[in-house]
Amino acid sequence: MSTLNGPFTGGPTLNDGATMPWLGIGVWQTKDGDEVVHAVKSALEVGYRSIDTAAAYKNEEGVGRGIRESGVSREELFITTKLWNGHQGYESALQAFEDSRRKLGLEVIDLYLIHWPVAGKYRESWKALIHLQKEGLVKSIGVSNFQIHHLKDIIEDTGVVPAVNQVEFHPLLTQRELLKYSREQGIQLEAWSPLMQGNLDLPLIQELAAKYGKTPAQIVLRWDIQQGVITIPKSVHANRIQENAGIFDFTLSDEDVKALEDLNQDSRFGPDPDNFNF
Repeated sequence: MSTLNGPFTGGPTLNDGATMPWLGIGVWQTKDGDEVVHAVKSALEVGYRSIDTAAAYKNEEGVGRGIRESGVSREELFITTKLWNGHQGYESALQAFEDSRRKLGLEVIDLYLIHWPVAGKYRESWKALIHLQKEGLVKSIGVSNFQIHHLKDIIEDTGVVPAVNQVEFHPLLTQRELLKYSREQGIQLEAWSPLMQGNLDLPLIQELAAKYGKTPAQIVLRWDIQQGVITIPKSVHANRIQENAGIFDFTLSDEDVKALEDLNQDSRFGPDPDNFNF
C-alpha cells in the first residue's frame, strides 16, 4: 500500500493492479447542470483526480461536462459510476453501462460498481461487469453496499473478487467485520457518507479538531485513510472542497484513531443493505 501523505497522486493499488486515489469528490444529491459542473471543476482545480457519480444521481452528463471544461487530461482522472437497481441483470446492466458511458462522454470508465445488492439480480449483474472489464470498457469493477454474504455469493459464483466495495463508513458505523474480511480478500473498502451527513458535533471529534488544529471534517477524513479506507466526501462549495483535501499534512495518533473507532454504535444514516426496497 502506498503512502498516505500524497495529496492527490498515488493511492492504494487495487487487486487488479490499478491505482486509485485516496481522496475523491462525491456528487450525490448534486444537481445536474451548473451545480455539478462547478463542483467538478472546483475539485479538479484544487487537485482532486477522482470523481464518484452514479446513474441514480442523474448528473452524469454534468460530470462529463465538468471534466471536459476543466482542461485536465483524461489520463490523469479516475472516474467511478454505478449500475442502478432497476437496471440490474445481465443484458440490462450492459445497456445501462452504455447509457452511463454516453452521458459521461467517456470511452472507458475507471471503476464501475453495482450500486446495491438487489436480491435475485446482483449475481447476473456481476457477470455483466466481468464481461465489461474483459472487453476493456472498464478498468476496475466492484460493488457498493455489499455485506460479507453478498461478497461471498459473487466470489463463489465467478471466482472474481471485486476490486472495491463502497459502503457507508464513519466513526458511528465502523464496519469492523467487513473491513477485516475485505482486507483478507484484497477488496479495497471505500467510504460513502464519511462525514455522517454533517453530524460532526460529537465531543470527541470537536476535541480532536482543536488538538490538531483541523476541522472536524478533516479529522474524520484522515481517520478513514489511516485505516486504509478510500474516502469521497461530497460538497458543492469550492472552499469546502478545498478544506476537505487538507488531510495529508498531519497524522492522528494510534490512540486517537482507536478513540474514534470506539464511538461506533452501528448507526446508519443511509439504508441497511439487508433491509432496503428501492
